[in-house]
Amino acid sequence: MSKKDHRPQQIIEKVEILDAVAEGKSIARIDEMVVFVTNAVPGDVVDIRITRKKKNYIEGIPVKFHHYSDIRTEPRCEHFGLCGGCKWQNMIYSEQLRYKQKQVLSDFQRIGKVEMPDVKPVIPSQDIYFYRNKLDYAFSNYRWIYENENTENFAPEEFNALGFHIPGRFDRVFDVKYCHLQPSPSNEIRLAIKDYAVRNRLTFFDLKRNNGFLRNIVIRTTTIGETMLIVAFYYEDKNEIDKLMGFISGGFPSITSLMYVINPKGNDTFFDLEVRLFAGHDYITEEMEGLKFRIGPKSFYQTNSMQALRLFYVAREFAGLSGAETVYDLYSGTGTIANFISSDATKVIGVENIPEAVEDARVNSRINGIQNTTFFKGNIEDVLTDQFFSENGFPDVIIADPPRVGLHPAVVKALLKSSAPKIVYVSCNSATQARDASMLNEKYRLTAIQPVDMFPHTHHVENVILLEMK
Repeated sequence: MSKKDHRPQQIIEKVEILDAVAEGKSIARIDEMVVFVTNAVPGDVVDIRITRKKKNYIEGIPVKFHHYSDIRTEPRCEHFGLCGGCKWQNMIYSEQLRYKQKQVLSDFQRIGKVEMPDVKPVIPSQDIYFYRNKLDYAFSNYRWIYENENTENFAPEEFNALGFHIPGRFDRVFDVKYCHLQPSPSNEIRLAIKDYAVRNRLTFFDLKRNNGFLRNIVIRTTTIGETMLIVAFYYEDKNEIDKLMGFISGGFPSITSLMYVINPKGNDTFFDLEVRLFAGHDYITEEMEGLKFRIGPKSFYQTNSMQALRLFYVAREFAGLSGAETVYDLYSGTGTIANFISSDATKVIGVENIPEAVEDARVNSRINGIQNTTFFKGNIEDVLTDQFFSENGFPDVIIADPPRVGLHPAVVKALLKSSAPKIVYVSCNSATQARDASMLNEKYRLTAIQPVDMFPHTHHVENVILLEMK
């Protein structure tokens, strides 16, 4: 339940919002002090209530609008302002793209500090709503309470929620009525499960005390109409599990993979737990340019399927393959990029540290009849040794798609030692990508930068760069 703040609240009047920055926030300046503001867009003139004061900056929220920006638009979602998922939904899409391109440019100028080409315009997403193929929802017995709600006469079930965590408040979940991120039957499945759980008095998870039966659900969909649902329970109760899963199976025949997991841990991750099949297959299938990709419950797959195809087009174009190359695909995941470019190379060597992903990659090659890919399991920094290069051949092209933290320093050294003529670097964090480009500048020049918008209405942007041997 939310608490009222009885401390005096300082209001700063008629402040113009100047720019949009990281984490979906905007900024203003007051007497040379930077002010970070949520739920405002550049061009707004607002009264700001200060929520936090630090030595070098202030944080605040708008409490009154004197002028609405020309780039402002009406958010479609009723949860906007509370949910942290789509913070730029109040900004017209073309401006979102402009600020994303500006962020990439800023990162490479401030952090990379290398000679660079122009940043190409961001490739827009084909869909700006219902573009995600995966969503995670959390159960909570202590949902977020709105200021206008009087809880005095609430029944216990009225405190239950199945939705998203409040930003900065992991112990609070707000109940999602309708989410515009994932296509049908995502909303219908979530609402039906919550209704069943309330009617049958199943306990929702207590995030502070770590107890309760229902923990979270994961819904995955594909562009060819397949759906996977994973239900996480805190403890085993076979009778109740069978009844709930049977209800879901009977009510949603479109679910082609129905699974569940018992998770008694202190966090929601289940990569180290057994995921049990209740009905259907233990995977769903996605298609891309005639290739089929199996996605298991623990598989990583780009969460915007249509944009993933455009992202891979860029990576393949930058690689410039003629059919004679040996390609290394680092952080290869389930082998999507490796298999996607395999027909244009002599052989593709994938390296990935998650065992299940390596097996998925091998399966994806097999079901597509691809015979020139080989996948290795292990940390990239440990695998890329002189012996590995000698046994598998030095790469003509390296494609790397690391996590947000970027390349391990040992991997940078290995890339420099490989002397590959080209490195295609895909990243969801242009700041760490720019840092790594600076370290690779010892041997490589940056020749192309192409941002791709995978996540409309957020500040996140995927970026692909081409580095060529000097």
